[in-house]
Amino acid sequence: MKITITGRKVNLRDSFKERVNKKLTKFDKVFGDDAEATVTVTLEKDRKTVEITVRSKGYIYRAEETSSDMDDALDSAVDHLSRQMRKNKTKLSKRIKADSAAQIFAPIEEEGGAVDEELDFQIVRSKKFAVMPMSIDEAVLQMNMLGHQFYMFRNDFSNEINVVYRRKDGNYGLIEPEN
Repeated sequence: MKITITGRKVNLRDSFKERVNKKLTKFDKVFGDDAEATVTVTLEKDRKTVEITVRSKGYIYRAEETSSDMDDALDSAVDHLSRQMRKNKTKLSKRIKADSAAQIFAPIEEEGGAVDEELDFQIVRSKKFAVMPMSIDEAVLQMNMLGHQFYMFRNDFSNEINVVYRRKDGNYGLIEPEN
């Protein structure tokens, strides 16, 4: 696993970097050598936030923890990532080992078009990502692992773009295109 460690508003000690490497290498057997981990440490007043993002075979796993001590925040974030992995172990291992990268990534298609500047809203952030074919259960799992309220994916049954989302009542919803 390739590990990148970044400090925002803080100089990171070598001992902390070694600790990060030691903690994250235990995930090597799950993710393999092609996985990329990004660890970002942010200092805000007396709070330290450690964010761990692991990208492996088209999936993204994320944990973020805040504490007054950097080492405690790291331990909590690694524990959170471990709990996610343990909770979803069978589904994740089946999906990670079953597909090759070529089968997972769908081509990204862009639609051209000008944006009307007289609109009342403003787009402050834009993201592009590969829309992967997966089942509805896998999409809900991925949404929960990211901690998002919705997740867009290509339904492997219908081959259409779908969106799963978390409802206010705690259940999940599915948005499908009408043919």
